[in-house]
Amino acid sequence: MAGKKSAANREKEGAREKKEEKTERIKMKLFDKWDSEVEVKDPGLKRYISLSPKLLPKSCGTYAKKRFYKSKAHIVERLATHLMQAGHSGRRHRLTSGHMGGAFQKALKIVERAFEIIEQKTKKNPVEVFVRALEHAAPCEEVVGYQVGGIIARLPVVISPQRRIDKALRAFAQGSYREAFNKKIKIHEALANELMLAAKGDNKSYAVREKERLEQEAAGAR
Repeated sequence: MAGKKSAANREKEGAREKKEEKTERIKMKLFDKWDSEVEVKDPGLKRYISLSPKLLPKSCGTYAKKRFYKSKAHIVERLATHLMQAGHSGRRHRLTSGHMGGAFQKALKIVERAFEIIEQKTKKNPVEVFVRALEHAAPCEEVVGYQVGGIIARLPVVISPQRRIDKALRAFAQGSYREAFNKKIKIHEALANELMLAAKGDNKSYAVREKERLEQEAAGAR
């Protein structure tokens, strides 16, 4: 009887090992190059950074129908959508992202090329570098204004995790876009430099400087 049980257990273990080997074989990599299963060290952002295994980070607007569902979209896809609309800035909208609107495949190609540069220069998984950059560039506080009588009072507030990620992604897009606008440097090179600097917490990064500016304003409004 004991021999039959041990044989059955061996069969179960063998089937389990085959199943694990099969799941390892079908494990998808981002752009068929990089593992996207990276640990998020910031506990406040962990639930809002989606790193599910995907070959191509494209949801075709599946998560756009309901409010706050964008956190279910892959974080690399969200970076690409921000690159499509980096936003107007400067006097009379001197910097404009109008020619990028609707070009999602172009934005994805920019992200992929930027990741290739990051991997070449840092010898690390670029998805991990991107996540570290998000953690360093996501602001924790900002200032809101409200009217009291005839004046506008300023009040520091804590930023929600979803908004922290949105502001960091927007800063990455704007910083790299400014760096490459009417200059010799390409947009994917500027994005790679921005992410590598932000991953180190270096204030040469536009996103890190923007975070420090927001938090200094919040501290001054207390």
